[in-house]
Amino acid sequence: MHSLLAVLVCAVGAGIIVATVLSAAQTLTVPRATPLWITRWVFLTVGLAFAPARRLRDYRRRDRALARYAPLSLMCLPLVWLALLLVGFALVFVALGQGWSDAVVESGSSLLTLGVREPPGTGPAILVFVEAALGLGLVALLVSYLPSIYGSYSRREVMVTALETQAGSPPSAVALLGRLARIEGLDELDGFWTEWSRWFADIEETHCSAPSLVLFRSPQPDRSWVTAAGTVLDAAALVSSALDLGRRPAAELCLRSGYLALRRIADFYEMPYDDDPRADDPIAIRREEFDEARAALADAGAALRPDADRAWRDFAGWRVNYDGVLLRFAGLTHSPTAPWSGDRALAFHRPALPRRRAR
Repeated sequence: MHSLLAVLVCAVGAGIIVATVLSAAQTLTVPRATPLWITRWVFLTVGLAFAPARRLRDYRRRDRALARYAPLSLMCLPLVWLALLLVGFALVFVALGQGWSDAVVESGSSLLTLGVREPPGTGPAILVFVEAALGLGLVALLVSYLPSIYGSYSRREVMVTALETQAGSPPSAVALLGRLARIEGLDELDGFWTEWSRWFADIEETHCSAPSLVLFRSPQPDRSWVTAAGTVLDAAALVSSALDLGRRPAAELCLRSGYLALRRIADFYEMPYDDDPRADDPIAIRREEFDEARAALADAGAALRPDADRAWRDFAGWRVNYDGVLLRFAGLTHSPTAPWSGDRALAFHRPALPRRRAR
């Protein structure tokens, strides 16, 4: 092979190897959401096969089909990494003078540690050892990564499942507070807000470290981490605005924990949001819906603040912090039709503008 062409082939092969190793390392070991073109390409490519499922009108059939999307994409990732490493090292072997067929066999033998080919020289032998180490290292990382993913998913779903007891299925903030009002439990909510604040902190850490968790669906079709988050945030906003329970710092802190978590997860997906919204910015909830919620809570025996206009302004001032990002997550995940979230999901299209980060 001509020397200039050999250098070019070697550079391309080395570039593929470096990009693949960085993609695997950042996906499996770096504890922060880093946009990676290989990972994104795999999820988008696998997603094309699920495009017909997204158009199914029957939600249960759509949910059943989409439940396979995230796990299948995640399992395709290591296959793509291995294939790219095989191609990258094969190009380097070609640049060192081997034929295409021999280079592919040499690369595959080394990557999978089969040992069916003996390297012809010191330079190729070093490459063989490096490729074998990368192959074994990738497998070792996957062995530790997949249980970690499942552990994070399991912790998330325990709380989502528990919410059904209080908020129904699909969950509703009005149903949650109404049920508590009937059993005189509204004054005992501080522990609830504290528990869900920890949950929001946990999903922020896990879903930023492993963004594919966002797309993992709940075991039951009428449950979703998105609708659960929306229910808890709406309940905290109603308590902080419409109910006459006095100032509830734990509810307000839960609200802040929730909308910051959603925004920081949204940064990976480049979702647009206003990180400093005005209290009077429009939201997806109409005043009539808010008044109906107040009436339902009054019927359940909850004490309401007398000034309905002030209560609406306060509620809208809280909801505006998470309204858009919550509904975009509902659209991204095709969440079930839950009040004030999945029933008005926004289609998400990646914007051309730079991302806006949460403060």
